[in-house]
Amino acid sequence: MHFDQSLPRRTSLSLILSALVALPATARAEQPAVVTVSARKEPVVKKLDKTVHDVSDMARAANGTAQDVLQSTPGIALTADGQIAVKGNSQVTVLVNGKPTAMMAGDERAVALQTMSGADIASIEVITNPSAAYNANGGAIVNIVLKRNRKPGTRAQVQGSAADHGLWNVGASGDLTRKDFSVNGSVAYRRDGTQKFRRSAVDWNNPLNGDAGSTLQTSGIFVRRKVESAALGVDYILSDSESLSLATRYNARRSHPRLDTLNATRDHAGQRIFHRISEGPNEQSDNSASLGYSRQDSASALKAMVQRSETDTLIDKSYSDVYVAPARTASDSRGATRSARQLTQATLDWSRASGHGQWGMGVDLQDEVNDLANYQASVDRVSGAETPDPATTNGYAVATTLGAVYLTDQIRHGQWEALLGGRFERMALRVRPAQGAGQRGHWQAFNPSMHLKFAASDSTELTLSYRRSLQRPDPRDLNPFTTYIDAQNLSRGNPGLQPQRLTSWEIGADTEMGKLSASVSAFHRTSADTVADARSFADKVLVTSKQNGGQARSAGMTGSLDWNPDAALRFGVDGGIYRVALTTPDLHGPVRQDGTAGYMNLRASYSAGADNVSLDAHGQSSAITALGRQGSTSSVNLSWKRQLTKTLSLTVNASDLFDGSKRSYRTDASTFRQAGYDHFVARRLYVGFVRKFE
Repeated sequence: MHFDQSLPRRTSLSLILSALVALPATARAEQPAVVTVSARKEPVVKKLDKTVHDVSDMARAANGTAQDVLQSTPGIALTADGQIAVKGNSQVTVLVNGKPTAMMAGDERAVALQTMSGADIASIEVITNPSAAYNANGGAIVNIVLKRNRKPGTRAQVQGSAADHGLWNVGASGDLTRKDFSVNGSVAYRRDGTQKFRRSAVDWNNPLNGDAGSTLQTSGIFVRRKVESAALGVDYILSDSESLSLATRYNARRSHPRLDTLNATRDHAGQRIFHRISEGPNEQSDNSASLGYSRQDSASALKAMVQRSETDTLIDKSYSDVYVAPARTASDSRGATRSARQLTQATLDWSRASGHGQWGMGVDLQDEVNDLANYQASVDRVSGAETPDPATTNGYAVATTLGAVYLTDQIRHGQWEALLGGRFERMALRVRPAQGAGQRGHWQAFNPSMHLKFAASDSTELTLSYRRSLQRPDPRDLNPFTTYIDAQNLSRGNPGLQPQRLTSWEIGADTEMGKLSASVSAFHRTSADTVADARSFADKVLVTSKQNGGQARSAGMTGSLDWNPDAALRFGVDGGIYRVALTTPDLHGPVRQDGTAGYMNLRASYSAGADNVSLDAHGQSSAITALGRQGSTSSVNLSWKRQLTKTLSLTVNASDLFDGSKRSYRTDASTFRQAGYDHFVARRLYVGFVRKFE
């Protein structure tokens, strides 16, 4: 947390203006003039350790989701299936209002972003090299800041939209602010949907017995979700310097996808063709609550927060096999994966102004529990009796405790500004299987950070940043058992995984030249003890596990250019090119490969009277992966917003106009070769409205 010494002056000015507005009419009549003070909110604000993008008026956000907003944010590359990268760094932590939540971790994050309303988001903070004040979990940070209006008065708004495929959403929000308290809330209902096409072809060989064969899977599905969400926030002013805040959120998602996967397998016994049909249901619910206290005076600031968030997920894996060749009676299986994640966090941040700037310190305590249960059983079609499969029916819990203390010192001297920090972390991890002995691990590390800025002139700044951090293993990768994925794939975790160790450097320059602003930076990142896939075969089925031992290095350049010729027209472009080198363990030893990748984002907007038209286009090149490659993707989005009246607006969003979200992939390992694609169809046409009441 950084304390701004100019805040008391701004607060005093606000109090003076508020007092003038509150004067009786007779008193105001005696004033020689009425002065109105207003300020236009800057769309992009660059700070020493982060860049803040104001998205509160983004036309695409009105009908879209958090994923749409992030995809349109400079510096962020986001695929249709929810994979995030920041300036080429795929190790990304997503925060909500500066804090981690259970729904923004693991596999649930993609669904959470695809169903969170973009209209609720005020700004996006992009932090490429987090300071010691942040628990970055090894990578960059994207912080989603939600809207929270604290201006005096009462306001409300209703919004809704409809799209092709029978999709629609509606929501309402409002806020009430009085002298010493403020209340805000929202409710929304969304009929969401995603169309998916997949193809996977595998040629495999088992080095243990010499068996070889091939498998082919193809599927198409339209997943329709029902999404309910609600939020409530309360702020109470205890005194001129103290306040309390309470925030709660709830989300629920349900779907009944009918998935028909065609499977064709061939080995020495011949060819088998069958359809595997499943219908769900799949469910996910999230809830969170936080209580915060802040105290701020002219020289210091104190913030304390306690938060609890939970995510519960059910993925039904029941299926029916309908055989084509050789023909035989269909067989049924009952299965499900249930997971529950609870995250409890307490933080304390204190900063104080000093003669050279300000220094701060803090404590961050986190306790996370992931409880997972897998069930798979064959079903007798006549009697309905179920026979559990002992190989894929299991349960386990992963408990992670993280304690951290940090110290930061922000120094200003002439043209120089520096933010130095150190973070000491201790992590304890316990894997507790339902049956058998558990496993424990303890790690501790001191991770320094450094951010430097030099004002070369009134319009040009030079920056340098450094960060070292740990990234703990994903709890699902610690599964000591085997889990059913689909007809030809099983997953098996590794409870002995170690944290990855990451180091990042970045040097850059920012400049403004009249109506142009530009930035350029170069970076270098390394990863040790990198977690990589380990593949084997069990009864002619591919089994994927995890292991440490990989190494990763990347270096490249990124840049951005924004041109605002007048108040109505804006252009922007940002992109990067980088080279990646990976060392991945394989059956016969490490495999070393390197390749060049890049991304580019284009933005343009034009305002004329009541109309605003904006276009954003995104492209990601093909890139190497562990033992393989993945193909390129693209997206072009167009939005039109018309202000019909002062309080009513109409918005039309056309997403992924050229259907460029299909991503191919290829893997070449010593025991198998795999090629295929995932196509998450993101092409949509939304028409919506926003009606405000003030």
